[in-house]
Amino acid sequence: MTLLRVLSIATLFPDAARPNFGLFVEKSLRALAAQPGIDLTVVAPVGLPPFPLSLHPRYRTLRELPDRERWNGLTVHRPRFPLIPRIGARLNPAMVARAVLSAVSGQTFDVVDAQFFYPDGPAAMRVAAALGLPFSVKARGADISHFGHDPATAPQLIAAADKAAGLLAVSDAMRRDMTAIGIDPAKVTTHYTGIDTARFSPGDRKVARAALGIDSSPMILTVGALIPRKGQALVIEALAALPGVHYRLAGAGEAEGRYRALAQRLGVEARVHVMGPVANADLPQLYRAADVVVMPSVSEGLANAWVEALACGTPIVISDAGGAAELVTSPVAGRIVTRTPEAIAAAVQAILADPPAPSVVAATLAGRFDWDRNGRELAEHLRRCAGH
Repeated sequence: MTLLRVLSIATLFPDAARPNFGLFVEKSLRALAAQPGIDLTVVAPVGLPPFPLSLHPRYRTLRELPDRERWNGLTVHRPRFPLIPRIGARLNPAMVARAVLSAVSGQTFDVVDAQFFYPDGPAAMRVAAALGLPFSVKARGADISHFGHDPATAPQLIAAADKAAGLLAVSDAMRRDMTAIGIDPAKVTTHYTGIDTARFSPGDRKVARAALGIDSSPMILTVGALIPRKGQALVIEALAALPGVHYRLAGAGEAEGRYRALAQRLGVEARVHVMGPVANADLPQLYRAADVVVMPSVSEGLANAWVEALACGTPIVISDAGGAAELVTSPVAGRIVTRTPEAIAAAVQAILADPPAPSVVAATLAGRFDWDRNGRELAEHLRRCAGH
C-alpha cells in the first residue's frame, strides 16, 4: 500500500484551553492516522482578534498555545490568523489558508482534507490550489445550515464544493441539505461518526445515579451548548406538564441567564439544574443516569450526543432535524417530535410510562457507529480523492 500524506485543516479541534472543542474531529483524525499507509499532519488554526482586542483575558489561553505540538499522538500545528468578530466571516477562509500554508511550508502532501465546511472548505480550496493538490471537505451541520445560506459566506462554500475532488456528510439528511443549496449529490458520501463503545455502553441507572449523587426522581437531560438553537427553553417550558421530573443541562453558553430566568418565571427553578461543561470522560455515567435525553434543536447534522445517549442505553426525544430519522428507527430508541413544549412533554411521558431496557436501546445503533470504521472509510475516501 502506497503512503498517503494527508494535510487536514480543522478549525474545530481540541486544545489545552478548550479540551472538548471539536472532540469528534480529533477522534476521527486519530482513527484516520491509525489506518495503514497514512501519514497525517493536522493544522488547527487559532483565530485571534486584532490588537488590542487580542489582549483581552478571554484570549489569553489561546495566545499561549504552542505553535506546534504532539496532541494525543497527532502532529498538530496551531498557526494564528486574524479573526474579525461578527463581521469578518467572509474573510476567514483566506486568512486560514495563509496561516496553513505558512505552518506547513516545505512539507509535501498528496491530498488536503477539510473537517468542517466553513471556513475550512474554502481555505482548503486555496491551500490545495497553491500546492497543486486535490482536496476533500466534510459537512457536519451548522456549516451548511448557517454558512450555506448566509449571502456573505455561501458563494465561497459552493465554490469549494464545486472544486473539491470529493465531499463527505455526517448523515444522509445532511447530504440532502447540501443538495438543496446546489451541491452535486454525486460528489457526496455519507460518513457516519464513530463511538467508543468501550466507554459509551449501557449500565445500571441506579448505580449511575448513586455515583453522581442524583436521587431517584425522574430525570431528563440535554447535552450541548446553552444557545437558542439547541432548544433548551422548550424543555424548560415542558416541565409544567411533567410534575416531579428534574431537568439537567450539561453545557454552557450565552442563553444560561435567560434559561434560569425562564425557569424561575415558570416556577420550575427547583427542578432545573444547570451543570456547566461536563468533561467527555464523565458523560457516559451522566447519560446512564438519565431516563431520557431531550434535544429539540432547530438544526443538526447528526448530533454526537444523540449517538452517545443511545449507546449508553438511554432513549432520546429529538426534533426532526438532520439525521434524526436515521437514529430513531423505532419507539425503543425514542421519539421525533415537533418543537413544542406539549409534544416534548407527551413524548417524555410515554417513555417514562414504559421505559425500554438499556441494552435494547443500545442495540438500535446496530454497529453503524464505530471509530475504526470511521477511520477506514475516511482513508478510503481520501485515497480516491488523491487517485491512490
